[in-house]
Amino acid sequence: MTQSEGQADRPVYLVEPWCVREPELRLDRLAQSESVFALSNGHLGIRGNLDEGEPHGLPGTYLNSFYEQRPLPQAEAAYGYPESGQTVINVTNGKVIRLLVDDEPFDVRYGRVHHHERILDLRAGTLTRHVEWTSPADRRIKVTSVRMVSLTQRAVAAICYDVEPVDAAARVVAQSELVANEALPGGGKDPRASAILESPLVGEEHVANGTKVLLLHRTRKSGLRMAAGMSHHVEGPGSMAVETESSPDVGRLTVATRLEPGQRLRIIKFLAYGWSSQRSRPALHDQVVGALAGARQTGWDGLLEEQRTYLDDFWCGADVEVDGDAEIQQAVRFGLFHILQAGARAERRMIPAKGLTGPGYDGHTFWDTETFVLPVLTYTSPGAAADALAWRHMTLPLARERAAQLGLRGATFPWRTIRGHECSGYWPAGTAAFHVNADIADAVVRYVDATEDERFEREIGLETVVETARLWRSLGHHDVGGVFRIDGVTGPDEYSAIADNNVYTNLMARRNLESAAEMAMRHPDLADRLGVTTEEAASWRDAAAAMLIPYDERLGVHSQSENFTNHARWDFAATKPDRYPLLLNYPYFDLYRKQVVKQADLVLALHLCGEAFTPEQKARDFEYYEGLTVRDSSLSAQTQAVVAAEAGYLDLAHDYLGETALLDLHDLNHNTRDGLHIASMAGGWSGLVAGFGGMRARDGTLRFAPRLCGGISRLAFRMRYRGNRLRVEVTAESARYELLDGPGLKLWHHGEEVTLADEPAELPIEPVPSRPAPAQPAGREPAPRRVDPHGRDARRA
Repeated sequence: MTQSEGQADRPVYLVEPWCVREPELRLDRLAQSESVFALSNGHLGIRGNLDEGEPHGLPGTYLNSFYEQRPLPQAEAAYGYPESGQTVINVTNGKVIRLLVDDEPFDVRYGRVHHHERILDLRAGTLTRHVEWTSPADRRIKVTSVRMVSLTQRAVAAICYDVEPVDAAARVVAQSELVANEALPGGGKDPRASAILESPLVGEEHVANGTKVLLLHRTRKSGLRMAAGMSHHVEGPGSMAVETESSPDVGRLTVATRLEPGQRLRIIKFLAYGWSSQRSRPALHDQVVGALAGARQTGWDGLLEEQRTYLDDFWCGADVEVDGDAEIQQAVRFGLFHILQAGARAERRMIPAKGLTGPGYDGHTFWDTETFVLPVLTYTSPGAAADALAWRHMTLPLARERAAQLGLRGATFPWRTIRGHECSGYWPAGTAAFHVNADIADAVVRYVDATEDERFEREIGLETVVETARLWRSLGHHDVGGVFRIDGVTGPDEYSAIADNNVYTNLMARRNLESAAEMAMRHPDLADRLGVTTEEAASWRDAAAAMLIPYDERLGVHSQSENFTNHARWDFAATKPDRYPLLLNYPYFDLYRKQVVKQADLVLALHLCGEAFTPEQKARDFEYYEGLTVRDSSLSAQTQAVVAAEAGYLDLAHDYLGETALLDLHDLNHNTRDGLHIASMAGGWSGLVAGFGGMRARDGTLRFAPRLCGGISRLAFRMRYRGNRLRVEVTAESARYELLDGPGLKLWHHGEEVTLADEPAELPIEPVPSRPAPAQPAGREPAPRRVDPHGRDARRA
């Protein structure tokens, strides 16, 4: 059997630089592997379920922004609460290829599995499975499958499925299926888990013709329509029986043959998906038929070649090399691959918090995308970042409606959504977490700075930044002393809700207001069409200049929000490890009035708004908030890694880097089954490039302040900036900057200006003095990355 004594102690995946290899099937980790091995292109996502469909942890096939509505019941109704939510649904499953061997179903839970291996190839963009199995009737076969979701043909996925007998002839029957309304396991107690909807699809059409099958469905409540189709190329012995059939929820191609040793049955399965809220049933039918025709014309080998070419181009401008920590090397490439998959072909649709790898968070997008994911895409695959921001712009009418509902000007983007409607029933976030608006504006400004895309700035950027600036000007007010205040908001730290003048929120709002005034000045014709007057732009500048940034003179630190440092500290020593995360074990009332931080908040301001702090303030603030931050959010460790590196706590930065980069590969939060944490995937890149590489970019200025920890001997990364593709290589002693292509640029190395053109530049790195790392709350220290031969933490020993 696949389970054996001691299996739980063995690693689930082997550590290799360019792939994730599962050397044996772990039924206890099946759902985790389904997320890890998910394939996507931003439009279509398929979980890494076994080809035969069973056993499974959580079946899943998803189309970006394809959802069903569900009620959001409120215990006590109040003005402004959303009445319904949107939930991503599991659409028609085209992965299934069932196999019978002399009438015995191929099922890894029965018979004997001699070998089982799955490999996610990060350069080829494929998932390969090798199985050797003996049936209960003692027939031994080999099965090899390779699957892909095309990054070049947006609607298309494909599977190559091979069956061979090993030592005796066998009668085999393969059944390739499309299955709608699959039964799903129930959800857990965690309120963040998905709402599971039963049978959300209503059949509208089913067609079987030759080796092609097509199913069309619509959702019961949201009224969205989708189509899924499959077409096949079958190779095998001359004597084969091939049949197709369809019903409203199942389409099936059946191939029956007899195989002698040395013979092989090969089924190449082409899949195509499409959906629309407006197009007719015949139009969707024809769209999917056309996509299948394109895939067949390209062929299996052609699809593989296109996939490799696409990924080669991506890695040429995105790869990160790490010497000294093989796990981080694998994890950062794994993360970059999944970030690309999440946004590559989203094409003016959202990037969900889980990508298209699982139903966690109901498939919603949050501020995670703009704050953590888009910086990676902006400097590695800028077109995907532009598409994600264009989707936000498309939802501006709904954001304006929401602002008006709340009595505000401008636009209020939703805290969590699929199609632009607010879907949070938790009002301190859904109503008061206004910082999402500044996060979106900041992502716009970052993209424009990195690409100099004037067309984007005029068509999308200006209006987005103007409408969010109007929100801040109406949300805040000048007090009697002329100070601009933004009261009653929830910052990134959700354990400190409805606070006055959150530092992160106010600094990001200040940047939003300044950027809107600057953009309006650059494009006066468009600003005039948006109704921006000289007086309004001046009011934005005035508010930005007078913005209140709370500071506690007594402690010598910035207060996360007004009076935060006057609250009682949480009793961390009395909090048992099994009481984390705190939000599932303590009332929010108790959390709100204590000094305890769910995730980096003030420390995030140190990273994203670093120009507002002196180096001494950064060090002092970081040390203070380290003692309060419990990291009950997966978003925290990457920010702490970046700021720890900047503050000179290099080994601590390495520890946090490991936590964020390995979150899903090691299933550190025990919830990878619901889908990958795409923002944490971004944390590997951020911790290395922004942390140890010290990369910062703003206003046409690209700065680096690289320094490595003891556990990493060399770091090299590639990135794109203003039409340039460059490579940075860092060792303990020096940094080398090389222009790979582009017109050339100026950059700064530890404050020294460098002109990068034809020849690389190599500059020394001055070491920083070693100092003890600040303490974290009791029991919430990150796991150390450096361990001596005796198993002790080398950083603290």
